[in-house]
Amino acid sequence: MAEEPERTEDGRYIVIKGRRWRATDPDIPEDRNAELRSILMAWRREAKRTSGAPESRAGVHATKVALGERGTPWWEQSDDERRARWESEVSRPADT
Repeated sequence: MAEEPERTEDGRYIVIKGRRWRATDPDIPEDRNAELRSILMAWRREAKRTSGAPESRAGVHATKVALGERGTPWWEQSDDERRARWESEVSRPADT
């Protein structure tokens, strides 16, 4: 199993090869987190297949917003806003 990435002291970011990336919202229920990660991987495969077509890039972005990795930082949102974000409908690519 892969080792967990280093996190900043406040837990808001992960550090990979010296670069800081926003961490996934830690309050997302595990089943929804797994579902969103599956959707994200499908969109990333679609983005690669389509050489980064705007629709596939938008799918990646929408999924990362649902995970809390983009958009308004999860630590600046209320509990209700966070829940609404991860429960929002996120489509999968058409051919998956």
